[in-house]
Amino acid sequence: MNEADIPIDIAASKLLDWLISRRIVDKNWHLNIRNIRNKISNAITDMPAHDELLQLLSGAHINYFHCLRIVEILKTTEADSKNVFGRYGSQRMKEWQEIVKMYEKDSLYLAEAAQILVRNISYEIPGIRKQIKHLEQLSEEAEKKVEDLERSEKVVLAEYQNMCKHLGVTGENLRQELVDKVFNDLPGMLTKVANSVSPLKKTIELYASFVTDPECLPLLKHVLAKGNTTVYEYVYGEPPLSIEEPPVKFVTEQTDSQADDDGAIDFGDDGGAIDFGDGNALDLDAPIELEVGDIDWGAVEPAAPAAAVDDNVIDFDISLEESGIVVEEDGNLGGVARGDEAYTVLDAQQYRDRFINDLLELQSFLKMRLHQLGSADKAQMLSFTMMDNFTAHDEKSVAGMLAEVEVVYAGVADELMQHLLQIKHSPVYVDILTSNVKQKLSSIEKMKETAAMKKEKSISFKQQSVELKPTMTKVIEQMKTLQGQIEKDISKRYKNRPVNLYGTNL
Repeated sequence: MNEADIPIDIAASKLLDWLISRRIVDKNWHLNIRNIRNKISNAITDMPAHDELLQLLSGAHINYFHCLRIVEILKTTEADSKNVFGRYGSQRMKEWQEIVKMYEKDSLYLAEAAQILVRNISYEIPGIRKQIKHLEQLSEEAEKKVEDLERSEKVVLAEYQNMCKHLGVTGENLRQELVDKVFNDLPGMLTKVANSVSPLKKTIELYASFVTDPECLPLLKHVLAKGNTTVYEYVYGEPPLSIEEPPVKFVTEQTDSQADDDGAIDFGDDGGAIDFGDGNALDLDAPIELEVGDIDWGAVEPAAPAAAVDDNVIDFDISLEESGIVVEEDGNLGGVARGDEAYTVLDAQQYRDRFINDLLELQSFLKMRLHQLGSADKAQMLSFTMMDNFTAHDEKSVAGMLAEVEVVYAGVADELMQHLLQIKHSPVYVDILTSNVKQKLSSIEKMKETAAMKKEKSISFKQQSVELKPTMTKVIEQMKTLQGQIEKDISKRYKNRPVNLYGTNL
């Protein structure tokens, strides 16, 4: 094989070491390159107007091969300064020709070109690629976050709508709607619970005969017999003459300025004198002088004595009406229900709890009986004396009784009714409940803001990655050009043998 056909393969990352090892460049080449860079910086400040020059100077790092092209362009722009000896009198041309000569001394240009190639292959291009990939990843993550936020927003909105639906409000004026429901809906809800107790009559009688205690389930029996009466009637056994239920006072929000005004008393005197409107002002700082004189105590002269009356004589002819004395009936028929006694038994917390306890007691009894009726060992069950009362009841009838009890319990334990009772007996609770519901709306607003911000970031990241791709393409093209120039230069040094720089990954 001809020696000229044997290729020279050089690892691109080891190109500079290869040049130094072949003594093509000196190992201390970088000490002389600084002067060349300074001359280039000074020379580019004075350049003729030329499109290709502008493109070269605005591009990548100016190297030796750029300088050769600049000299070729100056030969046309500075042609007027050329003398008969073929030399140019233009200072621009002299500066760039000197730069080229400095580059060619000890092959400095080749060392610098190799360093540029290695730096761009190892760091510049991989860095741009990594940055583009990172920006694309950030854009995708932001888009996924937007999708997650939109899903969460729909979930929270559905929760808010369900809460409003469960509370029976539209949500436009949540606080006022809840307050209105306390006065408009709560009494009807309590009455409905009291009416639902009617089907439990036989069940209560069955339980009373089982426990042989006529005083069992007192609240449940009272509601069954008389309905949702006042606590007064339950306690005393008689309805009150009138009811004075404690007023419900809802706390209104107070501004800071009102709070400051309420905290101090303004006498309107500004610390000065008091003007009583008679032209004489009273100076508060002046000493007070008291005039001592006769004091009129406003005593009334005693009236003339009336005709003498015999205190020992009793007049028995005066009627009861004339005397003004009212005789009340026995008991508390003439009483007035005030305070907690004015509430109904299902409205007052203490008595409502006792009503619920009665229901749970009856429910537990029926569940136990239902379990015994459904058990396999019915012979043992029939041995109980209590079964004398259960001869007319089978498993199906007991299950029906249990269902009726659970209907009443579901009504009295209704969540909406519990909220309304809390609002009525603790007015500050309406603000707590309103805040909890409105917190859903504030969460939705925050999610919307975050989603909009993430969407903007996603667009921004994507735009940045798109803008970097042309830059990377341009750098790769410049590196390919530089690679070809280096290979061509090395090839000339070795009798035009083909030179291959591998490992560039361009």
